[in-house]
Amino acid sequence: MVTSLKDRLSRGESVNVFSIGRGFTPNLIEIFAIHGGFQGFWIDHEHTGFSIDQIEHAALAARAAGFDCFVRIAPTDYAIVTRCLESGAGGVMAAQINTPEQAEQFVTWAKFAPRGRRGLNASAFDGRFGNMPVAEFCEKANRESFVAIQIETAQAVENVDAIAAIDGVDHLFLGPSDLSQDLGVVGQILHPKCIDAIERIAAACHKHGKSWGAVTLTPEHCYVLVKNGCQLISMTNDVRLINAGIKSVKQTFSAVFQKSAELR
Repeated sequence: MVTSLKDRLSRGESVNVFSIGRGFTPNLIEIFAIHGGFQGFWIDHEHTGFSIDQIEHAALAARAAGFDCFVRIAPTDYAIVTRCLESGAGGVMAAQINTPEQAEQFVTWAKFAPRGRRGLNASAFDGRFGNMPVAEFCEKANRESFVAIQIETAQAVENVDAIAAIDGVDHLFLGPSDLSQDLGVVGQILHPKCIDAIERIAAACHKHGKSWGAVTLTPEHCYVLVKNGCQLISMTNDVRLINAGIKSVKQTFSAVFQKSAELR
């Protein structure tokens, strides 16, 4: 039985996650599971445009490995929200949200009535392929589906308290690179402006009883996040993993690579 990220976070647990984007295969998910230490992952549909078939395979691999997962999507199409949930992902996360009105709209796309207006189709995985009474399915989906909102613009930081207050928003997720860009300090994720944004996100989540998470790039940045109550830490992805592996191989066999360079 897979413990959902939503349940873990609601119990106050800290969780480690990775993300998949450019180099997804089910084997990659299994490799993470074998190494241990991670409780789940997120799928980057925003930047890669995964097909529904790929998301279904990723969610299936997640369940087999004991992981939960959620999908980051651009909040431009209500149908992709329900397709991701029907594919077996435990939740959805909206990228580039700026206002509480945009966050509210995303929640209504992810929830059935009376909270939202998600299109009702019980014939996919989350409805047990039609083997669950419709009313039970809707209640269960509304209760268990994980809805996260990314905070990655200056406007979102200004509105963070109102966004965190929305019923149905479970989690806020800091995108440090995009936020640093929007704050005019590109790449300086420990700049005072970025630290102030972290503190404001943390305060809003504490006030409204919501969890928050973030991508982190360095141990120093991670320390600041954890110190401010960040529960969900996303510290690597498939591309970073491959780059780190290649660098490690080249360092381990540096003499061989040096000789090859001299022969060219």
